[in-house]
Amino acid sequence: MSVTGLPMTVPAEGLPARVRIHEVGARDGLQNEKTAVPTAVKAEFIRRLAGAGLTTIEATSFVHPKWVPQLADAEELFPQVKDVDAALPVLVPNQRGLDRALALGATYVAVFASATESFAKANLNRTLEESLAVFEPVVRRAKDEGVRVRGYVSMCFGDPWEGPVPLAQVARVCGALRDMGCDELSLGDTIGVATPGQVRALLGLLNERGVPTDALGVHFHDTYGQALANTLAALQHGVTTVDASAGGLGGCPYAKSATGNLATEDLVWMLHGLGIETGVDLGRLTATSVWMAEQLGRPSPSRTVRALSHKDQ
Repeated sequence: MSVTGLPMTVPAEGLPARVRIHEVGARDGLQNEKTAVPTAVKAEFIRRLAGAGLTTIEATSFVHPKWVPQLADAEELFPQVKDVDAALPVLVPNQRGLDRALALGATYVAVFASATESFAKANLNRTLEESLAVFEPVVRRAKDEGVRVRGYVSMCFGDPWEGPVPLAQVARVCGALRDMGCDELSLGDTIGVATPGQVRALLGLLNERGVPTDALGVHFHDTYGQALANTLAALQHGVTTVDASAGGLGGCPYAKSATGNLATEDLVWMLHGLGIETGVDLGRLTATSVWMAEQLGRPSPSRTVRALSHKDQ
């Protein structure tokens, strides 16, 4: 699944030499699937992603099964993939979730905050301040246990209920998570409304507020076709961590206007064309997404997967 000599490599000035892709397909990509995906399929998906060269693969979420039934098998899945040669972050919504993750030997966890009141109430059933108060002891304990902590911040660029989100409001939530001890932050465009100017403005403000660029990652959805443009703006600012989902899987169960994540293959095609190293074998990654699409019974939404798999037929 490749096109000889393509994409043509033409480097551009002012971009990082290497980007770490934070692969979210196995968690964020699958969490909204209506039909239960067998644990064995999820485990094989993670193994194939690692085999394609992805070094950070978000494995699952230790949330209550009532809220995300698709990930109710976290205790069963995680031991099956612990030996995979990749970092395997897991989502922990509270102390109980952290207890479950630590009991299985997790060494990399994530908490999921919101930049807006409306989404905090819809997603976490708490006010923004209440949700931050819940996360503080979780982050503190994780750090005490020597565990790496990622802080997700959703609705950074727009909210379906509140509309535009003030950049200062996003920066305040990011600052609170950093003060708790989060090692890195992922800036989420949950409903895919961001544009490059917004991205540059938010990154600049966070730097002014003391959050270094190397502690930031970006997480774009492609609802309005802006995900790659926004990613390029982030790269130009110096960001070197980009979230993406193999095959473009995913959405958000609590934000109905959120469509799929940026497809990892589409991201890799752009990065390789720019001469940016990823460590990812695009052919193997594409084959993995074609395989996963077969398991789900529908074609991959990734343009690159469709283009490359079509050429092989």
